[in-house]
Amino acid sequence: MKALITGATGFVGQHLAARIPEAILVGRDIEKIQKMFGKREVRGWDGSGNAGPSFLEGVDTVFHLAGESVFHGRWNALKKERIRASRIDGTRHLVDIISQAKNRPATLICSSAVGYYGSRGDERLTENSVPGDDFLAKVCVDWEKEALRAEEFGVRVVLVRTGVVLGPDGGALAQMLPLFKYGLGGRLGSGCQYMPWIHIDDLIGAMLFARGASKLRGPVNVVAPNPLTNSEFTHALASSLHRPAILPVPGFALKIVLGEFANVLLGSQRAVPEVLQQAGYTYVFPELKAALHDLL
Repeated sequence: MKALITGATGFVGQHLAARIPEAILVGRDIEKIQKMFGKREVRGWDGSGNAGPSFLEGVDTVFHLAGESVFHGRWNALKKERIRASRIDGTRHLVDIISQAKNRPATLICSSAVGYYGSRGDERLTENSVPGDDFLAKVCVDWEKEALRAEEFGVRVVLVRTGVVLGPDGGALAQMLPLFKYGLGGRLGSGCQYMPWIHIDDLIGAMLFARGASKLRGPVNVVAPNPLTNSEFTHALASSLHRPAILPVPGFALKIVLGEFANVLLGSQRAVPEVLQQAGYTYVFPELKAALHDLL
């Protein structure tokens, strides 16, 4: 039996595909996937409810990572609709396909985000904390609800609530590094907001762990166990690069430049991985200093 990965061409998807060389890769553009990954098994899917009867043939685990990036492009009505539809409608269609499959996968591991909680200051957020009520929180609530429908069909569902993913070749770190290398980095707004982060190796490790941990189900905060504020994070990053971090970006300036998306950067989620640690996952990079040393 094999794993199947949707969103394989994305930052996280590429890393996961590298760790599971036998996995089936899924996307709209089969030719693009083949150019990126070479001789791999590829199945086409456009995110709709249309898929061939053999789409899930031989699959025991589905890693559902597909979704419009929240980081690229200014948030307008069209962008926000793409964010919602790619996650909620896409997941609904995927579960519909699972429901119709002759041989259903045992496990669905669906991407989500700590944005589920909204901005909560220094409140300690576990998987049992209630959701927020801003745009991203509502998207995450509806997104997870669609994924959990798969339980009706005997499928174990794990909801991977990620924070800021740090990797050497993409994600938030790639966007931050140019400024910090020139000594132009600094805290965002007050810097007091908590910034849940995770090394890409631990994100992939946690997803693979979830695949094998048959008792793990429901929401899982996949973040480092030692949450830091934005000020602490930016100081550690600048220190790792032997650069100053003396140019804070005022909150009002972020809102002028980025619009509504600025609220995501200024929001605070002090999320902790309670479920993941209780399940026995061992972090490779629990501390930011070691994570940055590895990545830089």
